Amino acid sequence: MTHHEDLVEADRLVADCMDRIARQREVIATRYEQGLPVDVAESMLRALEESLRAEEKHRQFIIERLKDSEPS
Repeated sequence: MTHHEDLVEADRLVADCMDRIARQREVIATRYEQGLPVDVAESMLRALEESLRAEEKHRQFIIERLKDSEPS
């Protein structure tokens, strides 16, 4: 895979993670409105947010490698 393909994949993973976070926030809001416990759902949200941070760091790493490989 080229660096450009890696970046496209990283972008896709970041977007996917952001979608999952949005859906998880909806789950939490719905459960809260229904008077149901939200502790497990909030724990999952924290895990997804941690995953997003890792994906964003990986994406930044790819961008830096792309910059380093560009001709001067």
